Amino acid sequence: MMTPIFALTFAALLLAWLGRGRIALGALLAMLALSIGLFLFEVHSRDYGFRMPWIQVSMPAAGGEG
Repeated sequence: MMTPIFALTFAALLLAWLGRGRIALGALLAMLALSIGLFLFEVHSRDYGFRMPWIQVSMPAAGGEG
């Protein structure tokens, strides 16, 4: 799935270098959409959905208990 993302990134850079700004922007937006889709696919879990219980961060209680 990373191959189309890299190909669109390369195409956007090449098109921008050639002076085709609008087409380069379209390729860049398509690459961004694919990247977001891949991220969501990689993060999603059948058990937890998009919640990540293994990344629990807790702040120490304020009030000087120690």
